[in-house]
Amino acid sequence: MLFSDVIKDVELRNCPKNLNNIDVSDIKIDSRNVNPGDMFIALKGENFDGNNAINEVINKGASIVLTDQNIQGTNIINVDNARSAYAKVCKNFFGRACDDLKIIAVTGTNGKTTICNTIKELLQFSGAKVGIIGTLGASYKNSVLDTGFTTPDPYLLHKIFADMKSQGDEFVVMEASAHALELNKLDGIKFEIGVLTNITEDHLDYFKTMDNYAKAKYKLFDKGRVKLGIVCGDDDYCERLLVNQKVPTISYGIGIENDVYASDIEKSFNGSSFCCDFMGEKTHFKTCLVGEYNIKNAIASIAVCRSLGVPADLIKLGMSCISPVEGRFNVIKMGSLNIVVDYAHTPDGLENVLETAKDLTKGKLIAIFGCGGNRDKLKRPIMGKIAEGIADEVILTSDNPRFEDPFEIIKEISSGMKKHSVKIIENRKDAIEYALNHYNNGETIVIAGKGAEKYQDIKGVKYPYNDFDVIYGYYRNHFKKIDKDDVNDEDESENE
Repeated sequence: MLFSDVIKDVELRNCPKNLNNIDVSDIKIDSRNVNPGDMFIALKGENFDGNNAINEVINKGASIVLTDQNIQGTNIINVDNARSAYAKVCKNFFGRACDDLKIIAVTGTNGKTTICNTIKELLQFSGAKVGIIGTLGASYKNSVLDTGFTTPDPYLLHKIFADMKSQGDEFVVMEASAHALELNKLDGIKFEIGVLTNITEDHLDYFKTMDNYAKAKYKLFDKGRVKLGIVCGDDDYCERLLVNQKVPTISYGIGIENDVYASDIEKSFNGSSFCCDFMGEKTHFKTCLVGEYNIKNAIASIAVCRSLGVPADLIKLGMSCISPVEGRFNVIKMGSLNIVVDYAHTPDGLENVLETAKDLTKGKLIAIFGCGGNRDKLKRPIMGKIAEGIADEVILTSDNPRFEDPFEIIKEISSGMKKHSVKIIENRKDAIEYALNHYNNGETIVIAGKGAEKYQDIKGVKYPYNDFDVIYGYYRNHFKKIDKDDVNDEDESENE
């Protein structure tokens, strides 16, 4: 592709005219992977500054180098923001496919995955062709691609958009992480609708303050980036955005003061029912989604689909048919025991899941969870305090310890607890099996933190692991098989 086409809509500080007809073979940000003819974008990261590799990539044959540092040289182009330029260059390189798709972006601390999957299923139920990108990967071409991030790197993101367009998708529903917004990964994309679910404590190891974290989320709703904002009115940080909105915005939530809200709510472990008032239009819904926080997620999804013109009756039928999202309040019933597996890994997420389970259970509530290593440490004692305050018993265990000592993580969690009813079992499999072996009298066990993850990250190695596999494996191994010898002759004659 010609440099003049690759660089479209990118603000340049300097650009010699003789570069316009240079052919760009590919886009690279890793100096180790540069080949002759590639464009190299010099990004400054936490561990490596691409600007230090400019001479290296030129010697390798890079045709163009883009940098936001004051570095001069043949075929070196200066830009104001290298990360923003990278996103726009990738968009151009993959044929600006995103401009031909109606893209719905969902941001917020919790609820993104559930809302994205619900919107996708409702749109598909209405007959639309829909792709999805998020924590669970990118789903298109009848397969799921593991992207490695909630919001993929711009190069992969725009390649996915191009693939989705080529297979005939009309809509894309995607999760927009705070990191992606802060690092300009989504620059150049025009969104049909943006959804903000909530802003509660997470990622403060990176953002340092809640205000910084919130400002990153707010970037999705800058003027010219999104046509319509759909924002939860039941959240303090979301309310700030509603007061200072820069684009047309409607609010959703449980409270009647919202533009779209729920009433007549009924909840059980099997799902929920509620009446949704969408701008004065009332419709009754039933869904497999469990708990009040999931009703908010359902309301957000309904608001998106109605705003896109999907008829309410069709959304109602679709909502009754949607499947639970894997790893999001999945309920497994074993005798009188309810087992809930959920991805909750933030204070707010854990509180929502535990309060929902507590409200629905008749017996004791047991919480099993840990915290991820090399991530926000401030939330650890907060989550410990929340768990102890809601659950009858708490088992602290390992999550993804990464490069931290699991017992040190557990110690930090327990520092926020009075420790009256806390048991520590570092091995996650052992912790779950301990609970399954000790409780089956109307209790509910909540296993939080990993959801549908298929691995456990320990010292840089992702070992195969899954909470569901542990649960089902336990019951397979403890199920008493009936032998012929266990059936007496009298029983056999009755069955003939």
